[in-house]
Amino acid sequence: MLIGHRGLAGLAPENTLESFRAAAAHGLAMVEFDVRLSRDGVPVVFHDDALERTTDGTGPVAERDWAEIAGLDAGSWFAPTFAGERVPSLEQVLRLCRELGLMVNMEIKPDAGREADTAGAALALALRLWPDAAPPPVISSFETACLEVSRRAAPAWPRALLAERRPADWRERARRLDAAALHLDHRFLEAGPVAEIMAEGMAVRAYTVNDPLRARLLRNWGVAALFSDYPHSS
Repeated sequence: MLIGHRGLAGLAPENTLESFRAAAAHGLAMVEFDVRLSRDGVPVVFHDDALERTTDGTGPVAERDWAEIAGLDAGSWFAPTFAGERVPSLEQVLRLCRELGLMVNMEIKPDAGREADTAGAALALALRLWPDAAPPPVISSFETACLEVSRRAAPAWPRALLAERRPADWRERARRLDAAALHLDHRFLEAGPVAEIMAEGMAVRAYTVNDPLRARLLRNWGVAALFSDYPHSS
């Protein structure tokens, strides 16, 4: 499976509604996006901890209320044609993904000390909005505490342990979290570790793969899914 990274980040500004529309328009079945909290506790779809790289705002997301974040330009940095594109809330993204028929991988990206709050707010909203009949969201995070909240709040939803390299204690952590997959940086993957993870009954999904030759090799190793900015060419 090819999974659109932050929507379709190679063709539209990442983690915006237009990026998810682009993913659907290019025939993708699934997208990945990041969730963090505004100062007033609203789950927003945004990758960085600070606003500067992808908006005309400044400072940490966690120090801005949702009303301020919602008014920022999140498209001009990418291309003039996307000027005026906004930072979406998690509610907006979930509603759009259901409208477009997209499956989702929701990555929880908390600020330090807000792990439980971020995961709790995101899961509560997703549980309320996501239809029971639809394939459940995959919940991933670098933070074990977020996945523990997910396990308690939505035990039937699949969880994925996210890391750059395979952790030394990956078996123990995966069993404790009842994780279905490891999401790992493809640059550090090799055939042997992929086989070991699969032998434990877990899937391996690799990020962020934009080279078709690398994509083919990873598939040959048994990697179950690839996150890509350009999945239509991977």
